[in-house]
Amino acid sequence: MVEQLSCEDGHRYLLTPNRSMSWKGNVRIWLALCVLSAIIVTGFTLVGAWVILPFAGLELAALAGGFYYTSRQCQKQEVLLLGPSTIRLEKGMNEKEAEWEVPREFSRVWQDEARHPFTPPKLHLQFRDEEISVGAFLNIEDTQALIAILQRYGILIQKRKKPETRWF
Repeated sequence: MVEQLSCEDGHRYLLTPNRSMSWKGNVRIWLALCVLSAIIVTGFTLVGAWVILPFAGLELAALAGGFYYTSRQCQKQEVLLLGPSTIRLEKGMNEKEAEWEVPREFSRVWQDEARHPFTPPKLHLQFRDEEISVGAFLNIEDTQALIAILQRYGILIQKRKKPETRWF
């Protein structure tokens, strides 16, 4: 998701992955699956198939781990500040973990070609020998919106083709 924030010294954008459900929603889904699994496991245990019980527990633990990991990864965010003479990129989850500030006139944005029609192109901010990924978690529509924003503010985006690799 690309969201414009208010800013006095330039144009600021918040980049976040799409979050289809909140943490509370994920916990509710997991608890509903726990109840359903408990009903099924109780039925099988009553007819003598008690061996299913530990596997159901392992399945629910793996599902909880997957929910947690996915929700944690959806907390990533980047703040892109397009100033008159600088471009600043801040990355982090709950707090700023990394920050780059590069001069606008000596930097460029690379757009790597999408490897598959269902994947978005990847954007990289380059200054000297350092190349920083921008919005790697964005979907196709959000990446296109970010490209349009960058072009609107006069930032040159150069396309490049990655070496041929298989996408699967």
